[in-house]
Amino acid sequence: MAEQIILGIDPGTNVMGYALLKVEERKPSLIVMGVLTLSKIESHYLRLRRIHERTLQLINEYHPDELAIESPFVGINPNSLIKLCRAQGVVMAAAVERDIPIFEYPPAKVKISIVGNGNAAKEQVAEMVKRQLHLTDEMFEGQKLDASDALAIALAHHYITSRQIGGGSSKSTSKSWKDFVAHHSDRVNDPYKK
Repeated sequence: MAEQIILGIDPGTNVMGYALLKVEERKPSLIVMGVLTLSKIESHYLRLRRIHERTLQLINEYHPDELAIESPFVGINPNSLIKLCRAQGVVMAAAVERDIPIFEYPPAKVKISIVGNGNAAKEQVAEMVKRQLHLTDEMFEGQKLDASDALAIALAHHYITSRQIGGGSSKSTSKSWKDFVAHHSDRVNDPYKK
């Protein structure tokens, strides 16, 4: 596929992060990212309707080829987990309505793909996404971490699927860490480099 558009979603019933990533010639670039803030809507069910509506708006406007969404993680409050699963479900329903393939990723897998550490903080993930996509501080100004999380999910999906179709895998192209760094300098965080 010469060009691909990936919709990344960080689901939530208080704040939903979204991002659209365009991949041309295996080079990813940001189209748009943002958040849907739902805290002023009192009814949980009306929040779900708004999530579904916004997801369909994004699909109709940008025509993504695939949806990459964060899967719920174990260890949160059961009531929060139920709400999160419902939010994820209405996003998926919108994608299914438009015949868009859905890919789910646990938070740790996204963090490993982006930062190399499954326990990385949201701020670390945001910084690495910014570096890997060569984004400016101004592009991130005013954005919530939910938006950068959604962008990280889309970017991780690109990395994971491009490896599966024969591109970008460190196993297939790198013989050592030195070789990996030489081929993937955009994915290496050098604290001494400004």
